[in-house]
Amino acid sequence: MSTKTVTLRMDAQLKETSEKLFAELGLNMTTAITAFVKQSIREQRIPFDITLNVPNMATLAAIIESERLLDDPETKRFSTVEDLFEDLDN
Repeated sequence: MSTKTVTLRMDAQLKETSEKLFAELGLNMTTAITAFVKQSIREQRIPFDITLNVPNMATLAAIIESERLLDDPETKRFSTVEDLFEDLDN
């Protein structure tokens, strides 16, 4: 199999950090990038989600709290907003 040279540019800190990670995994940069490309071809997509829809810590805490409240049988539940306000007034 013949090979071709690919040149890429990236932030110096990103390169250094990724090389350390890959070395800990027993890989070099070329092997890691090749694995990424092969996985992309195999799956016919980027093999992970790329999104801006990542909740911040406050949102994550609110999600966790809401899930806890939903699972808690002691949590008050209301059928209407009026019922909620009536309970708040009492």
